[in-house]
Amino acid sequence: MKNLNELNDLELLQESKKLKTAAVINAVLVGFLFGIVFYSVMKNTWGFLTIIPLFLAYKLINNSKYKNKEVEALLKERKLK
Repeated sequence: MKNLNELNDLELLQESKKLKTAAVINAVLVGFLFGIVFYSVMKNTWGFLTIIPLFLAYKLINNSKYKNKEVEALLKERKLK
């Protein structure tokens, strides 16, 4: 995979679209996982059914932040957006 600085304008715009799609998918997954946790808490069942979805949601949220900021900064620098 190329470094973000090595991408041309068209590739950078495509990468931005991919990140937006991934953000929507991640939001749906995080909502689903928090739904599982909420159901588990309401049924008073703690354990792997509660801990694993919380861990996965944390990973999804943290994973998507950094690259998106880099791409947005590069788009702004190149005046593409």
